[in-house]
Amino acid sequence: MTQHAPLIIDVAGLSLSKIDRQRLKHPLVGGIILFARNWQDRAQLTQLCLQIKKVRRDLLICVDHEGGHVQRFKTDGFTHLPPMRALGEMWLQDGKGGKAGEGAGAMQATNAASACGYVLGAELRACGVDFSFTPVLDLDFGESGVIGDRAFARDPRMVSLLAKSLMHGLLQSGMANCGKHFPGHGFVKADSHTAIPVDKRSLKAILNEDAAPYGWLNTTLSSVMPAHVIYPKVDTRPAGFSAKWLNDILRGQLGFGGAIFSDDLSMAGARLLDGQQVSYTQAAVAALNAGCDMVLLCNQCLPNSELGGRAVDELIEGLTEAQLKGSWQPQEAGEERRRALLPRTPATEWDALMVQPDYMHALSLIP
Repeated sequence: MTQHAPLIIDVAGLSLSKIDRQRLKHPLVGGIILFARNWQDRAQLTQLCLQIKKVRRDLLICVDHEGGHVQRFKTDGFTHLPPMRALGEMWLQDGKGGKAGEGAGAMQATNAASACGYVLGAELRACGVDFSFTPVLDLDFGESGVIGDRAFARDPRMVSLLAKSLMHGLLQSGMANCGKHFPGHGFVKADSHTAIPVDKRSLKAILNEDAAPYGWLNTTLSSVMPAHVIYPKVDTRPAGFSAKWLNDILRGQLGFGGAIFSDDLSMAGARLLDGQQVSYTQAAVAALNAGCDMVLLCNQCLPNSELGGRAVDELIEGLTEAQLKGSWQPQEAGEERRRALLPRTPATEWDALMVQPDYMHALSLIP
């Protein structure tokens, strides 16, 4: 079988170091996630992506690039995309002040969402980035500071149709998508980056609202990222470490067949399982055995850090040992789902993109 490469890691700076290349060559590493620290300008980003692909063509180059305040690249020509709430607000206008009448706002918003997705994907791909972790499918209950205006709306039907429109735009650019954070992070106040959020609602309540978009979009979603949130009425483990959530509910009940990423294993919500502190390797093994195809470990290769990416090396070594001991086994289907996220069409180069009629038209539709 093809070697399953489930690890998504980061690099320190603007270009690859010798140790970065060694890590990226490891057969368990399947991709890289970029951050603002990896950005100087378009020429540098393009060169960095070329360096990564020169190490291995099959590495998936990822970034969190949603719009609003979660957009890693904002200068040197990159379009400032709005937060997704702006599209929900456009929907709710419903033709107010115009002659189009009820429903016009919804149609305008879905069209704008497709334009946002196309511009987002096309600009990233023009620089060599393969994939963005977007769209957010969380509902805006008005409680979560970490989700906030990243959510389209409170209504799961609005969220689903706006997300589907944005994913259509991504598809036009040749980019896959990632719905997050399953089954929903919008109801809890705590931030899973720094705490362990607990959502005490029933499974029925969550399925009727937060998780509804995942079922409605099961033919459209390329991948899903679960939340580091505990839903004790369903499982004592956070969703990303729960076979009940990932296999029984997401795949079985909601019919999702794409790739599943863990959220960042360095977040507080990933470091405590069954009441016990766990290592990055233990967290990775738990997530993979629960049904994740890939796991992320972020912000470990920071510039001028004393640790210098030691956690990444420990995770690579730990997962290798887990495989040898049989506590984790590579999955051919997981590797196929990872590779399916790689772009299948050539990207349009930046200068050509800037004068492409579809791109110019999409820019005019972005709020």
